[in-house]
Amino acid sequence: MKPYKHFTQYYETDQMGIIHHSNYIRWLEEARVDFMDQMGFGYYKMEEEGIFSPVIEVSCRYKQMVRFHEWVEIMVKVKKYNGVRLCLDYEMTQKGENQRDGKILCATASSTHCFIDKAGEILMLKKACPELDRKLREWI
Repeated sequence: MKPYKHFTQYYETDQMGIIHHSNYIRWLEEARVDFMDQMGFGYYKMEEEGIFSPVIEVSCRYKQMVRFHEWVEIMVKVKKYNGVRLCLDYEMTQKGENQRDGKILCATASSTHCFIDKAGEILMLKKACPELDRKLREWI
């Protein structure tokens, strides 16, 4: 799975010229949507099947400031999945100042999701969508 790449924008900065903390949560969503697309069962397809996946918990630990006009890579990994609940871990990194520096860890995060139908009823993916259930289990 390839990391999601985000190029920071001026409007994402705060008065101090660094990326405002709220934007990291938005980037998690961008990375999660990209992860699902790479997995072969994107959010668009999931919602066409009548399956929605709200965030029920999110946390982020900020390690290093990110500024305007920088690239951030976000790696998404499935931490846990039981057919009803999906827990994802994220690592946000930047390249070091030169190639020898490797990557700088900017933030770590996690998000937890459930799966529901249009009426808001909890779904068991194994029954509601076996294809998506199988794909998620491959990434545990």
